[in-house]
Amino acid sequence: MADGDAGRYLAIADHGMIGDMRSVALVGVNGTIDWYCCPRFDSPSVFASLLDADRGGRFELAAAVPAQTKQFYFPDTNVLITRFYADEGVGEIQDFMPVVGDPAEAGRHRLIRRVMCVRGKLPFAALVAPRFDYGTQPHMLRRDGDRMLFECQVLSLALTSSVEVVADGGDVRAQFVLDEGQVAVFALDRVADELPPRSCPLTEAEEQLTETVRYWRTWLSGSHYRGRWREMVNRSVLTLKLLTYAPTGAIVAAATTSLPEQIGGERNWDYRYVWIRDAAFCLYGMLRLGFSDEAAAFMDFLDRHVVLRGDGPDGPLQIMYGVDGRTDLPERELPHLEGYRGSAPVRVGNNAVGQLQLDIYGALIDSIYLYDKWAHPISSDRWEEVTGLVDWVCGNWDRPDEGIWETRGGRKNFLYSRLMCWVAIERAIRMATHRGLPADLPHWRQTRDDIYHQIMRRGYSAKRQAFVQQEDADVLDAALLMMPMAKFVSPTDPKWLSTLDALAEDLVSDSLVYRYDPAMSPDGLRGVEGTFSMCSFWYVEALARAGRLDEARLAFEKMLTYANHVGLFAEQIGHTGEQLGNFPQAFTHLSLISAAFYLDRALG
Repeated sequence: MADGDAGRYLAIADHGMIGDMRSVALVGVNGTIDWYCCPRFDSPSVFASLLDADRGGRFELAAAVPAQTKQFYFPDTNVLITRFYADEGVGEIQDFMPVVGDPAEAGRHRLIRRVMCVRGKLPFAALVAPRFDYGTQPHMLRRDGDRMLFECQVLSLALTSSVEVVADGGDVRAQFVLDEGQVAVFALDRVADELPPRSCPLTEAEEQLTETVRYWRTWLSGSHYRGRWREMVNRSVLTLKLLTYAPTGAIVAAATTSLPEQIGGERNWDYRYVWIRDAAFCLYGMLRLGFSDEAAAFMDFLDRHVVLRGDGPDGPLQIMYGVDGRTDLPERELPHLEGYRGSAPVRVGNNAVGQLQLDIYGALIDSIYLYDKWAHPISSDRWEEVTGLVDWVCGNWDRPDEGIWETRGGRKNFLYSRLMCWVAIERAIRMATHRGLPADLPHWRQTRDDIYHQIMRRGYSAKRQAFVQQEDADVLDAALLMMPMAKFVSPTDPKWLSTLDALAEDLVSDSLVYRYDPAMSPDGLRGVEGTFSMCSFWYVEALARAGRLDEARLAFEKMLTYANHVGLFAEQIGHTGEQLGNFPQAFTHLSLISAAFYLDRALG
C-alpha cells in the first residue's frame, strides 16, 4: 500500500450501518455512502468506493464548507445521524432504509437521506455516482419527470430529490443551501417492471422516518437484557437484526467483502453469506435475549433451504449457504478494483464453501438442542435429520479437516473440531433422553466417550500444560476457549486453568486475543493478521467462568473501548487499535452479548 492511499479511504471503523434486513449501506462519518449492494447483501455493489476510491462508486452528501462531524444512532434504532458543525451553522443527515411489511414494496429497497439545517444557514453538496456490478456495468442516465433514472442491464435505480439536481455525465450533482429549520430529501429506489418509480416528498420522508424509528424501538423492546452493558448489548442485537435476511431468516457473517485482515495483505474474503456456525451461535444469542421469532426464522431457513441428508465427500452439511439457500458460491477475483487502501485481491464468492469443517455439526445441533429446550420442541422430521447427522458424525469425527479458521494449508486433526463433534453427540443424547426420542444411544454414548478420551489423551500437551490446536502437537489455538462454554471441561479444572494461563502467555495481548500464530501453525497464506475480536470476548467469558471476575471485567471494559463511535466491531483489531477485516461482524457482536450476559450474572 502506498502511504498516500490512506487519505483516500476512511478508516473501516469510521462508518455506521443502515439497512432494511435485505441489504445494508455503510455511511462514513464524512456523509458518504461508500458501500451498498442491491437488492441483497450478496448482490453486486452499487457503491463500493470502500474497495476502490476511484472506480467503486459513491453517494456523497455533506456540508459544502469546512465542518467537524459526529455520527450517532437515533437511540434504540438503526436510523443513523451524521452531524456537521461549521462556523455558519449546524446541519445533519438522517440516513435510513424503511422496513416495509409489503413484500412487493420491500423490493424497492428505498434508501432515504434526509438533510436538515438545525442552526444557522448551511450550504450542502451531493454527488450520486453509482458504479454497477462492482464497477463493470456501464449505465445510462435519463430524467423522468422529477426523477433521475440510472439504468443498466443488471439493475435500475431512481433518484428523487426535493432540491434541483443536474446531470454530470452518468452522475448526478446537487448544490443547495438550507436555512435553520429547512429540510431536503434524497431517496434512492430500485425500479423494475413490478416496481414503477415512486416520488418521495418531504412529508412522506418524515412519515417513513417516524415509522422506521417506531419499528426498531418496538422490536428492541422485546429484549430481556437489563444488565450493566445495556447500550452495547442493544447495539449488538440491533446489528445482528440488520444482518438478517428477512425473506428466509438467514444471518450473514458480515456486511462486506474483502476488507483486509492486514493492510496490503491477501487475507481478504467475502463474508456476505450464511455460515452455519455463525448463524447457529447467533440463534443462541437471540434465544438468550428473548427473540424467539428470530430463532424460529433461522430454523425455518434450515427446514427450507439446507439439505441435511446425504453423505458427500465433505459431509451431509455444507459450511455456508447463500441467503436464499443456494449452495454454489464460486470465488473469483476482481482485478480492476484496487482493494481497500491497496489491499488486493478483491474477492467475491468463497471457495471455503467446499471445505470439511467438522465443528459445524456441533454448532448446529447445539442450536437445535437450545431451540428445542427454550423455544419449541422440534418436529419428528427434524429429529430424523438430527439422528442422521449424529450417525454421520459418529462415523467421521476423527477425520482431518480445515477447521474453524478455514485454513488453506491442508487438512489437520484440529482439536476444536473434535470438541464440537463431542458437542453434537452429547446434545443429541440430551434431546433423546429428555423427550424419549428414538436413537442408537449405546453407540452414541460410546462414540461420545471415545472422543472425550482421545481429546484428553492426544489433545493435552504435558510439555505446554495446555490443550492444543492439533492432536499430538504443542501449538495453542484460541478456539479452545470454547471448551468450558461447551461443557466439555469444568471451568475450574486444573488442566483448563493451566490452558487459560498458556493462552494468556502465547495469544493474549492486553486482553486482545489472536486466533493462533501463523508462524507456528502455517495456514497456507502470506502475511499476518490482527487480534480476533470474537476470541477476545470468549476470553472474557472464560476468565469469568474460572472465577477471575476482576480480570474478566477489566478485559471486557478494555474490549469495549475498541468499538467504533457507534458501537460496531469489525472482525479484527490491528496493532495500533484500528479495526480490520469485514465490518461489522455478526460473530463478534454475538460473543459480546454472551460475555455481557455471563459477566452480569457472575457479578450479581
